[in-house]
Amino acid sequence: MIKMHIFEDTIFALSSGRLPSGIAVIRISGSRTRFVVETICGSLTEPRLTKLSSFKSSDGDLIDRGLVVFFPAPHSFTGEDCAEFHLHGGKAVVDAMITALYGFDGCRMAEAGEFSRRAYANGKFDLTAAEGLADLIAAETDSQRRLALQISSGAQAQLYSGWRSELIRARALIEAELDFADESDVPGSVSDLVWEQMADLAGRITKHVGDGRRGAIVRDGYRVVIIGAPNAGKSSLLNILAGSDVAIVSDEPGTTRDLIEIKLDLSGITVLITDTAGIRNTTGAVEMMGIERALDRAHSADLILSVTDLSDPIPLDDVPLTKNVLRIGTKADLVTESEIGEYDLVISARTNAGVDALLRLLSQKAEAAAGDISDPLPTRRRHMELLNEASIELRAAIDDIAAPLEVRAEYLRRASYSLGRITGDVDVEDILDVVFSQFCIGK
Repeated sequence: MIKMHIFEDTIFALSSGRLPSGIAVIRISGSRTRFVVETICGSLTEPRLTKLSSFKSSDGDLIDRGLVVFFPAPHSFTGEDCAEFHLHGGKAVVDAMITALYGFDGCRMAEAGEFSRRAYANGKFDLTAAEGLADLIAAETDSQRRLALQISSGAQAQLYSGWRSELIRARALIEAELDFADESDVPGSVSDLVWEQMADLAGRITKHVGDGRRGAIVRDGYRVVIIGAPNAGKSSLLNILAGSDVAIVSDEPGTTRDLIEIKLDLSGITVLITDTAGIRNTTGAVEMMGIERALDRAHSADLILSVTDLSDPIPLDDVPLTKNVLRIGTKADLVTESEIGEYDLVISARTNAGVDALLRLLSQKAEAAAGDISDPLPTRRRHMELLNEASIELRAAIDDIAAPLEVRAEYLRRASYSLGRITGDVDVEDILDVVFSQFCIGK
C-alpha cells in the first residue's frame, strides 16, 4: 500500500490557457479543498460529478456562475482532495476567484509543476511518466504526441523496472551462492547462468541506448543544416521552405553571418533547418566567426544540404562533409539542362522547381531517422546518462571474471541503482526541482 504524503499547504492555480478565453479552469489540491468548495459554492458536490453552482466570495458577493467538480482523496490526480472550478474566462472573473482563494488560511498559489510533483510523491505515477506528461503538454507534432503518450502511460517505466528486477534477482542468486554454498538446494554453478542472463541484458540495454538518437529526433527535432559558398542560394532556399522572408537575400557576399533557424512539421516530425554563413577564405573577424559556427553546426547535424549555384559552381573541396549529405543545385532557372552536373536534386527558388521534391525527400529522411516509435525510447539526457552508467557497471560485472563474486555483485547493485534513479524508485531528490520546474503552473 502506498503511503500518502501530507502537505501542509493547499495549492491552487489557473490550469487552462491564456486569458481571455471561453472557459477558465482553476484547480485546487490539498487538505483545505473540501472547506474551500463548501464555502465558495455553499455545499460540497457529489464526487466526480460536475454541478452548476454560484461562486461567491467570503463577503457573499457573486463572482460567477459555473461548474464545479470535486475529487476526494486518494482517487484524484494528486492523491489529495482536489477540485476544479470551471468559470468564464475573463480576466476580471479569474482575478476575483483567485483573490477569493487567497483569502483562505493555508491556501497559496501553486508553483510550476507542483500538482504533478504531489502526484509523484503520492505514487500516482513514476518520474518517467511525469516527464512524459510534460512532453505531452509541450508536444507540437503528432510524433511528439504519440511518444509522450507512450511514456506517460508507463511503458518506459515498465521496461526499466523490469531490467532492474532482473538485476536484483541476479544479485540475490549470487549472494545465495555465497551465503549458502553448502546447502543442497543452492547449486554451486548458479552464477554461471546469471552471467549468461546478464550478458543478454547488457545487449538489450546497449541497443536501447543506441535508440536514444531516434528519441531525441522525435522529441527535439531532425536537424538539417544548409551550407555552401557565398551567394549559393542558401538564404533563398531557407525563405522558400519557411514560406516567408526569414533571411536577408543579397548579391553581396557574406550577408548571412549568423545561424538562422526555422522549424517545419514534416509527416508529424519536427524538422529544424538552419541557414549558415557562406564558406570562403576571408580575413573579416565577424565573418570568420560565422563560418566557424556554420561548420560546427554542420558537424552536429543529422543531414547536410550542400548547396551549389549551378550558374557559378564553387565546390567546397576543403570542407570535410562526413555526415549524411544531399548535394543541391540551385538557380536551375539560370542554366540549361546540359549545364547541370551530378546533384541529388536541383531547384529554383524563383520558379519553385524542385522545392516540393526537396520537402518530400526531407520528410522521408526524417521519418527514416526517427524510425518506429512503437517501442519505448530514451528521450532525455538524464535517461541516457543513467542508462550509460548502468551499462558500464553491468559490463564490469560481466567482464571482471577475476574479481570475487562479492565485487561483481556490487557492480550489479550499482547498475540497478542507476536504473532505479530513472524511474524515481530510489533517491532522486537532487533532480526533482529540475524535472518539475519544466511544467507550467497549474499542472
